[in-house]
Parts: sequence; C-alpha cells; structure tokens
Amino acid sequence: MIKVIGIPFDSNSSFLKGPAHAPTRIGLMAHEGSTNAYAESGKEIISGKNYEDLGDIAFKGTNSADAFGLIKRAITAELVQPVKIFCYGGDHSVSYPVIDAFTEKYPNLNVLHLDAHADLYENFYDNPYSHASPFARLLEKGKIKSLTQVGIRTLNRHQREQADKYGVKIIDMKKFNFDFVKKLQAPLYVSLDIDVLDPAYAPGVSHHEPGGLSTRDLIRIIQNIEVQIVGADLVEYNPIRDINNMTAMVCYKLFKELIDKMSEAPSLKT
Repeated sequence: MIKVIGIPFDSNSSFLKGPAHAPTRIGLMAHEGSTNAYAESGKEIISGKNYEDLGDIAFKGTNSADAFGLIKRAITAELVQPVKIFCYGGDHSVSYPVIDAFTEKYPNLNVLHLDAHADLYENFYDNPYSHASPFARLLEKGKIKSLTQVGIRTLNRHQREQADKYGVKIIDMKKFNFDFVKKLQAPLYVSLDIDVLDPAYAPGVSHHEPGGLSTRDLIRIIQNIEVQIVGADLVEYNPIRDINNMTAMVCYKLFKELIDKMSEAPSLKT
C-alpha cells in the first residue's frame, strides 16, 4: 500500500509563502475538479484502493529544526512497515527530512530531482534548512547514492561547483532529452518541484522560471521510469499564485500518474 502524507510547511521559503496551503487545495481537486480519478493507464486512483491518505502532519510552530525532526519522525514511523510513501509539500525544504528518513531504510537510495532550481546552496541566507539547500544537506552527509537533476535552468557558479563536488548528474533544460530515464537506478525516490514546468503550464508557483518542461514532457518522464519508485514528493505548489486552480489540477494529474507508477510491480533492474 502507498501512504499519502501532507506536509503543510513553508517557513523555509525564501520569496513567497503559500505552499503550506498546497496539500488541502490539491486534495480538493479529486472532488471539486473537472476531471475523474483515472490515470492514463486506465487505472482508477482512489483512496482506500491504491493508497491510504494519512492526512497532514500538524505543526505547532514555524521553527525549522523542530519541523525537520517532526517530519523525519513521522516518515520513519511509517517506513517501519513495508510501504511506499508519497508526500505533498510544502516548500522544498520538506524533502530534506523525508529523504533523510528514507536513506535509513534504503542506504543506496537514488534520487530523481525534477526542478527549475538545483537547490544545492551550501549557505542560503544562513538558513541550513532553506528550500534552496535540501540536496546540499543530503549530499554533505553522504546520504544518497546518486542524484539526477532534470529541468534545471538557474545554475550559478556556486551551484555548478557544488554539483561537480558531489558528482550530481544535471540535465539542463537547454540540453534536455529523455535519455536519462533509461539510466535511473533502484531504489528510486522522486522529488518533484512543480516549477520544473514552464509557468505557462503551472503559474501557481512562487518562483516563475520561463523555459521549463511541458506537462506532457513531465508525464512522459514519469510513465517511462522502469525501476522501482519507493517514495516521492510533490512540492512548491503555491495556491496563492494560482489561476482558477489551473496548477492544482496539474498537481492532481501528476499525483495520479505517480501513484499509478509507484503501484507497479518492482522491476528487476537495479
């Protein structure tokens, strides 16, 4: 069974708040949206059948260190069971404690990171928990076996140096192709920042970065992953900037495709 957990936390956002409202808004699309519950494979994606909705983690404040501990404990408690977990953020900082928990169960965890931004800053405004730094923290601690970043189009010198230092494989948007999908390894965790999409497809994000993937490109990536996905998150949707729930519907669509892919039988490819 796949467990779905909402993480409504955005205190580590560097520009605009709002992603804390994302889990609730995306969840409404299953009932108030203009679509049905079917993935493109023809499988119906509904709570109690393909996944169990555990609701949202409740935060008592905005302290980043406290939030990190609370999130990691919640994920670790679920991973005691033989389950997969899908998380709704929240800003991208929530991926740090989630993936940190996953690496304790999967020491050879590989991560596919879909994003406009590399999130590799060693120090971003003196906040070690910043949403601009989750993958720097994981790599510094030697927590993940490999990191593949796709859709990146904001690299500066520091982040390029960080990527070279830690052996990150980056597929820049200017050179984008689908070849990387065949090279992914299991166990795989997918971290999806919705701003990997061009703002034309997903205007409801805090950081508009033109020149991104189309929704169809992103769906194609998900549908063609051949290895076992043990966990995933979808982060950085900001309902405050959305237009007529357009981005919420895109997020719900991607949720269905990810749950469908995660529910497939494990591949023999490792």
